[in-house]
Amino acid sequence: MSLVANRRSVMTLFSAPDCPDSHRTRIVLAEKDVTADVIHIDPSRKPEDLVDLNPYNSVPTLVDRDLVLYDARVIIEYLDERFPHPPLMPVDPVARAKARLLMYRVERDWYLPMAELATADKKSQPKLRKILRESVLSAAPLFIEARPYLLGEEFSLVDCSVIPVLWRLSSHGIQLPPAAKAMADYSKRTFARASVRASLSDVERDMIA
Repeated sequence: MSLVANRRSVMTLFSAPDCPDSHRTRIVLAEKDVTADVIHIDPSRKPEDLVDLNPYNSVPTLVDRDLVLYDARVIIEYLDERFPHPPLMPVDPVARAKARLLMYRVERDWYLPMAELATADKKSQPKLRKILRESVLSAAPLFIEARPYLLGEEFSLVDCSVIPVLWRLSSHGIQLPPAAKAMADYSKRTFARASVRASLSDVERDMIA
């Protein structure tokens, strides 16, 4: 594995252009202003390099010289520690734990049903769409008008994890109701952020074009 990794002198991210986990990793790279070679792959035709590097053949996969990482959460926390400015996690251990718990809930309650919806047949889509919509709206109280980001005044890994789901809602036929105005305002505000715009693949740009 390390021999394959050592052939790369620049940090490399194997990504899928429509994958939420890949998207949040790209947001972190852009937020940190880290130069990386982003290789978008077709999941049905994974390159030999990826097969050699990652036993699960999954994306995102990050190669940083002789280090190979997979699993989006492992990658984004590594990037936050490897490139500490700007910091994307709280300093306080309790606040950090709460941030990790929020990311876990987003992964379980949002990423999983969205992945099921993305691959579902037409008959199953209405039910899965309803599940995803209800799950997203159940988190509406976390979005507070007076607070620009989910953890307060500072942009964080939690925001990086939430944004890819909100970005994809309209492409799945899900619209936020008037009662979720704070969430809609948050979406508009964060979608305009420079790092979010820089992170987008062509496929993602077309999702809300």
